[in-house]
Amino acid sequence: MTTAAIDLSGDPKRKRRERRVRVVFQAAAVFSVLVSAAIVLSLIGKALGFLLEIDLSQLWADGWFPRRGRFDLRTIIWHTLVVSAIAMVVATPLGLGAAMYLSEYASPRSRRILKPTLEMLAGIPSVVLGFFALKFITPNVLTTIFPGTQQSNLLAAGIGVGILIIPLVASVSEDAMRAVPIALREASYGLGAQKWRTSLSVVFPAALSGIVASLILGLSRAIGETMVVAIAAGATGGSLLQVNPLNGGQTMTGAMASLAIGSDQVVGEAGTFDSLFFVGLLLFFMTLALNIASERFVKRFRQRY
Repeated sequence: MTTAAIDLSGDPKRKRRERRVRVVFQAAAVFSVLVSAAIVLSLIGKALGFLLEIDLSQLWADGWFPRRGRFDLRTIIWHTLVVSAIAMVVATPLGLGAAMYLSEYASPRSRRILKPTLEMLAGIPSVVLGFFALKFITPNVLTTIFPGTQQSNLLAAGIGVGILIIPLVASVSEDAMRAVPIALREASYGLGAQKWRTSLSVVFPAALSGIVASLILGLSRAIGETMVVAIAAGATGGSLLQVNPLNGGQTMTGAMASLAIGSDQVVGEAGTFDSLFFVGLLLFFMTLALNIASERFVKRFRQRY
């Protein structure tokens, strides 16, 4: 007696539908890669044209004044690093503290209320935080502590950017902490550890890779922020190299925004408008380096349970 073979290949209609879905997703992935490659290639082409158009000694001038042919990279890179460092000083303790509270101390009801409220801060337009830094932080806080502070300054811009990235750091770090198995906490409590010691000595080290990734992600966001620094840092026409953060300065994104406004009417020395693409390419490589460092750190120190 023979038994008929059972066809396990599946419904042909369902298989055709799955193939169509796979093709759509593949096309979306390829399109995103092509768009990214086109952006990078356009930046490289214009950046090389800028370098060929100017004297390289102009990249080491006494300040960033592109319409005068002075393209001092030290000025905008240093100011970008200063603002980013101040932002991380603000966002790191507040973001990690909020993440620790939401993960380890908040009740389920409090967490349901506080986490969406915290994430709403990320939805505030950066231009609003820029005006907040300019009209509130500087006159009401900084001038009280540091008399003689300029109306537009790097410190206020850094604080504004720090407030902007707090939700990013807090949300990613909180997700990393909640991913730590409950068994590790219970083992710590079983040894007599208090909650604060368990949080700092068990949960925090176990979630370190995710926490560092959140900080690097926040740093990348701080480096690429435009509107807050364009409004609060000042120096829209150019800037001398400023070491004191209480003075105004121009970051890389601020320099690009300043040049791009009315770009069809930009006048000045050769390469004035093309410097936009050169600075944009530098920003791309900086954020790319940060993303690569974050990925390698996560892979090296990730805890698997």
